[in-house]
Amino acid sequence: MSQVTTHVLNTASGRPAAGIYVTLEGNGVAAEGVTDADGRISDLGPDSLAPGVYRLVFETGGFFPEITIAFTVSDHSHYHVPLLLSPFAYSTYRGS
Repeated sequence: MSQVTTHVLNTASGRPAAGIYVTLEGNGVAAEGVTDADGRISDLGPDSLAPGVYRLVFETGGFFPEITIAFTVSDHSHYHVPLLLSPFAYSTYRGS
């Protein structure tokens, strides 16, 4: 499993958001993936990242055609970055 994973949920429908294209960028890393039927990407990027600032860019379409979440990797912990979507809002948090 990669050090960074994500999970996208559509809060308007209460269902996972499948088919969302996601890129991981930063500190010389460029990786990409598409959310599966459960709205997850578990193999996004390498197993280990150097400390630094990274970005997950979600191509969501609609009112927010692109959502960027920047975060800091400070150690070799697992970083799970969920995205909650609705038609006119989104939120994120540090997952486990």
